[in-house]
Amino acid sequence: MKKIILTPTCPLLLSCGSKQEKILPRKTALTESVYSSLTVQPDSLYQVYAAVAGILDNNFVEEGDTVQKGTPLLQITNSTPRLNTENAKLAFQLARENYSGSSAVLKVLEDEIQAANLTFQNDSVNYFLQKRLWEQKIGSKVEFDNRKLAYELSRNNLNLLKSQYDRTQNELRTQVQHASNNVKTSQIATEDFTVTSKINGKVYALFKEPGEIVTTMESLASVGSASLFIIEMLVDGVDVRLLISEKNDSRLVNWSVRSYFEPLLRAGVKIYLFPDGFLHSKIMLGDDAVASVGTANIDVRSFEQNYETNTIIYDPKVVMALKEDFLRDSRGSHRLTYQEHQKRPWPDRLKEGFAKVFTPVL
Repeated sequence: MKKIILTPTCPLLLSCGSKQEKILPRKTALTESVYSSLTVQPDSLYQVYAAVAGILDNNFVEEGDTVQKGTPLLQITNSTPRLNTENAKLAFQLARENYSGSSAVLKVLEDEIQAANLTFQNDSVNYFLQKRLWEQKIGSKVEFDNRKLAYELSRNNLNLLKSQYDRTQNELRTQVQHASNNVKTSQIATEDFTVTSKINGKVYALFKEPGEIVTTMESLASVGSASLFIIEMLVDGVDVRLLISEKNDSRLVNWSVRSYFEPLLRAGVKIYLFPDGFLHSKIMLGDDAVASVGTANIDVRSFEQNYETNTIIYDPKVVMALKEDFLRDSRGSHRLTYQEHQKRPWPDRLKEGFAKVFTPVL
């Protein structure tokens, strides 16, 4: 492919006053041809979403308008958050009154504790009085046991009410805090009815008209920079790289593998020969998004005869770590070109042809 550079020249009817440096077309070797498409889009372009669902009440801007950070873009009508706010306030008021108001639940327990304490004091006096009389052999055993039982029951009841008071106090305190948090949360949701711009820029698209239903999953507008733009080039093509050992531990397997080099190189596959030892890993990477690691080879024996296992990994960090290892080993390897492979001696070609016959059983 030839690269042609067109340059403006002076019109014939005009005279160039001084000699200017000229740029002439040059012929260069074609390195690689690809199909590509260009996309021009504003810098910092983002999609606008609503924090609450409802009905779009008004668009404050139009497509093409310039906006500043914080400029209102649109307004959503929804009565649910307002009702939630009112309910949260009522719940908070009730919880606060139960905790410290005039009709507090704790006040009832305090009265019960006071009554239980008087009962305990009375039973305590009667018990210890009867105990002294019994020690002097005065009174009956039944009467002494009844006084003792009444004393123990009133003591246990008093302790139970005190524990209940402490537990109820903690629960009411937690309810007050929880209700207060609900009020704050509902108030924040109410404030999200008006959607504002996050940047200084321009409105490039509005996707909803007033009166339409709005959800939190639908984009409402597109906003981006008004002066800075990004050009993205999408290249159609596949970059396939194969990294194998330069020397195999089996000569027959080595010649069998090399018998497939010619069609791979002709198809554009980049083959790297690793010189430092024998690579026995079976790793396949795809688009920086997925990796396969395991014991299976890409051959008939692994697929149909041997018991193999592979792990498919979708974790980006693990995939990128494997990619870095692959690129590091590739940099230290020799890249085999199609022209170089075509110059191999005819005995090697014979060995490859012979070994290829045994490929299904290797």
